[in-house]
Amino acid sequence: MSEGPRVRDRLIVALDQPDLDRALGHVDRLGDSILWYKVGLQLFAKAGRDAVQALAERHKRIFLDLKLHDIPATVEKAVRALEGLPVSLLTIHAAGGPAMIAAAAQAARALGDGASGHSPRVLAVTMLTSLDGTEIPALWNPNTSLEEKVLGLARLAREAGADGVVASPQELAALRGTLPAPFLIVTPGIRGPGDAAHDQKRTLSLPEAFALGADYVVVGRPILEASDPKAAVAAFDASVASSPPPERMNA
Repeated sequence: MSEGPRVRDRLIVALDQPDLDRALGHVDRLGDSILWYKVGLQLFAKAGRDAVQALAERHKRIFLDLKLHDIPATVEKAVRALEGLPVSLLTIHAAGGPAMIAAAAQAARALGDGASGHSPRVLAVTMLTSLDGTEIPALWNPNTSLEEKVLGLARLAREAGADGVVASPQELAALRGTLPAPFLIVTPGIRGPGDAAHDQKRTLSLPEAFALGADYVVVGRPILEASDPKAAVAAFDASVASSPPPERMNA
């Protein structure tokens, strides 16, 4: 692999903002330096479809991170309710089980047959990056490691028809070794050397995540809370450009 990834095409900025005006203020400040944005629960609960439409009007690509988790029929109806929205990526929880994942995937593909022609790719969230494994015994089989749980959920998601998963960068090597492209891996928990971890417990740098096989990475506070957000994006870009090729980093 002689050339590194194009950061602008694969860096998703998380718009975890309390209202649409503040979210769009960040988008307009970042301008053409960012193509992808994540609309999560906070912003969607406040602004709903308007948030997605406003980003689309600015020619941005949208990762709708709702982490749907309910009975299959309810999730199917929720996905179908997105008809007309230009969403590229959509999250559900892998823990919802194969029937729920399959219902979401089928509903998402059906959206592509509608008037809008938009069919979001469904990503199954494995284990939240705010967990480090110490919380898991009360929730999951205590005889398996966190990595084994992530891999099990990812395999289940693929078999049920999901297009990819959301997982911490620390499981990337194991995931990519088991689930090769075109299965997507979207990775939150990305931090630079001087960035605060906040509530993220399983983190890596942007070059490490790309080298280990991430298709997209999600970054929020290190960019949006920077004194110069464009400079923060440029620093992420430079970190990839100056990193060794993936073959050397994986060696």
